[in-house]
Amino acid sequence: MRRVEFRLTDAGVPQYRYVSGEGSEKMLLDWSNLGMETEQTSLCSGFSFISTCERSEAFSTTSRDTTWETVWGEERFIRDHHNEMTVSLRHSSGVLMNIVFRIFDDGMAFRYVFPEQECKDIVIIDELTEYRFAADHEAWSIPWRTEYYEGLWTKAPLSEKHDTLCSPLTLKLSDGGYAFLHEAALTDYPAENFYIKDGAVRLYLTPWLDLNGVETPFKAYLKTPFQTPWRMLILTRTLPELVASRIMLNLNEPCAIADTEWIRPTKFMGIWWGMHMKSMTWEQGLKHGATTENMERYMRFAKEHGINAVLAEGWNKGWEDWKNFEFTTPYDDWDMDYLSRLSDSLGVQIIGHNETGGNAASYERDLDSIYRYHAANGIHVIKTGYVAPIIRTMDGLQWNKGQSGVRHYRKVIETAAKYHIAIDNHEPVMPTGLQRTYPNLMSQEGVRGQEWNAWSADGGSPCEHVTVLPFTRIMAGPVDYTPGVFAFENPVMPNTRVHSTLMNQLGLFVCFYSPLQMACDLPENYMKHPNAFAFIEQVPCNWERSILVDGEIGEYCIFARQERGGDNWYIGGINADAPREAVIPLSMLEEGKTYHASIWRDGEEADWQTNPYDYEIDNAYVATGDTLRIRMASGGGFAVSLTQIN
Repeated sequence: MRRVEFRLTDAGVPQYRYVSGEGSEKMLLDWSNLGMETEQTSLCSGFSFISTCERSEAFSTTSRDTTWETVWGEERFIRDHHNEMTVSLRHSSGVLMNIVFRIFDDGMAFRYVFPEQECKDIVIIDELTEYRFAADHEAWSIPWRTEYYEGLWTKAPLSEKHDTLCSPLTLKLSDGGYAFLHEAALTDYPAENFYIKDGAVRLYLTPWLDLNGVETPFKAYLKTPFQTPWRMLILTRTLPELVASRIMLNLNEPCAIADTEWIRPTKFMGIWWGMHMKSMTWEQGLKHGATTENMERYMRFAKEHGINAVLAEGWNKGWEDWKNFEFTTPYDDWDMDYLSRLSDSLGVQIIGHNETGGNAASYERDLDSIYRYHAANGIHVIKTGYVAPIIRTMDGLQWNKGQSGVRHYRKVIETAAKYHIAIDNHEPVMPTGLQRTYPNLMSQEGVRGQEWNAWSADGGSPCEHVTVLPFTRIMAGPVDYTPGVFAFENPVMPNTRVHSTLMNQLGLFVCFYSPLQMACDLPENYMKHPNAFAFIEQVPCNWERSILVDGEIGEYCIFARQERGGDNWYIGGINADAPREAVIPLSMLEEGKTYHASIWRDGEEADWQTNPYDYEIDNAYVATGDTLRIRMASGGGFAVSLTQIN
């Protein structure tokens, strides 16, 4: 049985450790420091237990074992089973600080709580949280200054990670297990980052910037009572157990939206990929993409092929200079009234796009009028954007993942909920499970996504990139990666391309979870391969159950997911460079039932570099106890639909 132990050293330093007491004790985390450095005083030592007569009275414990239903997600029902311990402390300065621990079967979490007290204002300079692992584990990470989190995750032992790193951090342990370090319920506080010092993983909070955009020593301005985000560690024996953990969602508050019927998972297309391929422009002109005529073409194609919605980027004025976006003023060649009525008649939603160019303050001031306009025109999903290394918030130029940026993103989703609008946030702060509380926060970018394969000077993301993301970035929450490229030639940048086969692109629709799932390519490209596009037409984006069947970080992954409210299953696989045979036991299928399997797989000559279009479609009847064996090419993959027939 795993447990958290807490102590105060002789100097009053708060410390914890995480151990397993099965047989001989196994050290998961050795004694690690806790505390805060504030402008007023150093809350790193000098603590004592609050107690009337016995030390034990400073500790209170509770237990919880409940199951709750998600509005949407990878699972319909999630069990929250944990024990909780609250430690009540008083600092020598008089500041009261509690530390709340929760321990789950697959990990633990803790947060700092400053209760109501005489000290009303606290300015955080540093958070002194440590994770002191007992061994030098292998870690996947990106540097914290990676713009928009759009980097390639690299692997190295913790001792060789010399940069400050973004959260999350994924570890393969020296004993073969896995761990995931992140935070949950980030609210009115800066996002965490990590650095390695003296053998411990330590927190570095995103700082405030001064009026000149220079980093200050200050990280957070708090008013008591206040509680920080949860510091979270998932720790499992296997990779499937790691992916199945729902600790982060359980650490967030229950849904705050009373009526959620309007929040619906959606598969969509968009006037978007053409801009990245340079065949269309965002701004009005000869190659303008978001015209009434082009949008109608996309919407009618979507209707014909069972796609729920169409995204339009570049419909509104302001794209000429990216400085003065008008979120309620269309270009002259966009007829909002006509397209709104067409949307109603076809039953195909319009997904709006609000690019701010990083001017979050201007956007925030007009949120109500912007969302009122969209709702009046039947637009209930908006993709927001903040393309600027440092955004302009209500507090001036700030990091998007600093306290001010976090406040802005929260304001956006709360305001959007009032108008029954769901948000797909690009250039976000890293997700922390807030979608449980506000399920209209449906998807986010924060990833080196598909667009990099259109124009990146390094030639595009390597094959292994997509096989790392399910165990790193996507562990933090749904991702708008935009899968589904069907044309691999790039006449504008011939040395840059998608490093995958066509079947890999299909596999992404199962392996990469998002309740807003985009099929990113042009309609004409999909019609070159209608038999392959048939999988995209039918695959859902909302699930009853999800299972990692098999995988290895940076090598391959295979996911199986059951459609929500139904009996059918979908399986997807994606592969890095080395060809391999996927072995898929169908033990997840219902006992005594027969399923029709449609299998989209790489052909014998398929290879991402030389023959990405070679694929085959097989059909078979299967049942639980059967096993599928499917070859994955270099950069390849597969997709399977399993339809219950009796």
